[in-house]
Amino acid sequence: MIRVEPGRTPLVISLPHAGRGIPPAIAARMTPRALEVVDTDWHVERLYEFARAAGAAWVEPTLSRYVVDLNRPPDDAALYPGQVSTGLCPAETFSGEPLYTGAPPDPAEIAERRRAYWQPYHDALRELIEAARRRHGHAIVLDGHSIRSAVPRLFTGRLPDINLGTHDGRACEPRLAAAVVAVCAAQSRFSHVLNGRFKGGYITRHYGQPADAVQALQIELAQSSYMDETGTGYDPGRAAPLVAVLQQVVATLLEFRPF
Repeated sequence: MIRVEPGRTPLVISLPHAGRGIPPAIAARMTPRALEVVDTDWHVERLYEFARAAGAAWVEPTLSRYVVDLNRPPDDAALYPGQVSTGLCPAETFSGEPLYTGAPPDPAEIAERRRAYWQPYHDALRELIEAARRRHGHAIVLDGHSIRSAVPRLFTGRLPDINLGTHDGRACEPRLAAAVVAVCAAQSRFSHVLNGRFKGGYITRHYGQPADAVQALQIELAQSSYMDETGTGYDPGRAAPLVAVLQQVVATLLEFRPF
């Protein structure tokens, strides 16, 4: 249900929307479109595979965000008030298509999914962060995401290729954010933005506590930068230049010292 690997560096990679699985009892109630898990963060585990070899700790779910969204707060409070919210246990796709043939999960079912699926992921993530702090004196969480470059219901126009989020500077020391932005600015192939449409979800906002020696950075990638968005296949040739940038970003994170 959760893939967890301990690391040997301060870096912890979290990929909360990489999973595609849906338990049979839930799948039986879902629409054919839902079973395509179209809003998966496709192939982010492949994009960051190099980071595991570099010693990063790793936590990745097997279950889809349609079962429970691991990057939402447990009370399902809005992360972006006034904008469309997909929910802790979503009832619709990003495009507004229903996920269920009948009624969506009621409060009791949502509470059970939170207990069974959401909590174990966060327990594992917290343990990795604490292990990094014990070993190195600090921890850095890289929360990796991706999304289609155009989702009109969620944002206007086309998304930049690389979207960095630090909760408007609260989750990450400014000098670390500036160093990552400098990596992105040093190349011209991919557009980038800091704290644009995506400022960081629950994981970035909750775990990013610079005063407690934990930095957190969300990276939301436009899927057009590494795959053909008309399908779900990984494009190694298209992905290679992006992976090269991500390698530089990870190197920058590993070089960071908060003291």
